[in-house]
Amino acid sequence: MKVQGILGRVTEGKRLSFEEAVQVFKEADLLELAVTADAVCNFKNPERKATFLIDRNINYTNVCVNQCSFCAFYRTSGHPEAYVLNQKEIEEKVAETIKLSGTQVMLQGGINPDLKIDYYTRMFEGIKSKFNIRIHSLSPPEIVHIGESAGISVAETLKELIKAGLDSLPGGGAEILVDRVRKRISPRKISSSKWLEVMEEAHNLGLKTTATMMIGTVETIEDRINHLQKVRGLQGRTGGFLSFIPWTFQPGNTLLGGKPVSSIEYLRTLSVSRLFLDNFVNVQGSWVTQGKDIGQICLSFGANDLGSIMIEENVVRAAGVSHRMSVDEMVDLIGKTGKVPAQRDTEFNILKVY
Repeated sequence: MKVQGILGRVTEGKRLSFEEAVQVFKEADLLELAVTADAVCNFKNPERKATFLIDRNINYTNVCVNQCSFCAFYRTSGHPEAYVLNQKEIEEKVAETIKLSGTQVMLQGGINPDLKIDYYTRMFEGIKSKFNIRIHSLSPPEIVHIGESAGISVAETLKELIKAGLDSLPGGGAEILVDRVRKRISPRKISSSKWLEVMEEAHNLGLKTTATMMIGTVETIEDRINHLQKVRGLQGRTGGFLSFIPWTFQPGNTLLGGKPVSSIEYLRTLSVSRLFLDNFVNVQGSWVTQGKDIGQICLSFGANDLGSIMIEENVVRAAGVSHRMSVDEMVDLIGKTGKVPAQRDTEFNILKVY
């Protein structure tokens, strides 16, 4: 079928097949793709709100045994720049987040063999005893590490962390959910099936999560669609994903190196994600990796959300890319697209419309 016919069927509510998605990605006119993705986005979000969040990324340690070739953030144990934040330092960051109207903290770190489950349970319990804030924290690789070090299952690990105060899981560590790719860029990291298992266990326990995809390393277009298919399949079984967040590999200061993918390719990936993930309401554009201008354009290519204003962000910055944004800048940026700026919480409840 011709691409225009496939795009027409999508606007009528037909599900894209793997083969159709590959064809659309490779052959569709960029602006036709954008118009279709925007139409689907507006159908799922009829009030035409474009949302954002006020939160903080707190990287509690940069020590990591995985040493992924695409990561510029990790340090080995004993490195002069290696660190582990103590409870006082973490709570100071949480307090500052609340002072800046933040509603969520995302605590993520490396796979640090010195940190056991009690470090995490004490951290969450300490935060919850003093602050009213959402703990949207720990990626699937961290969950697996915590469980293995404690000798307990993924489900038991999640239950202990939920009891301590964990509210939801971010989608970190997904990269591309194709093991051939993972073996090249992050051979020590958990497998694609393990990432999906953690997310399914979390959903079964009532934890909402997000899903991510990092593009621009060694993956093919087919690998990206394979990733989307796995995420769509899990969402069909559980309905537990709150949003989908594609972002781009930043090669600066990494062992993998190379060149970043173009903004055009990012926007194409974003639009195809919106069309393929028909069981996702929310798709986020990554202004953090793309910059404010492309972040704004994302809202015409299928995204209805721009994520956090980023009170603190360290991982992308370690690769030499640093974008910051105030609430006023975010509201202005969204407003100029003709959409309605709105602050949300983690579960996409609207807190304030501008």
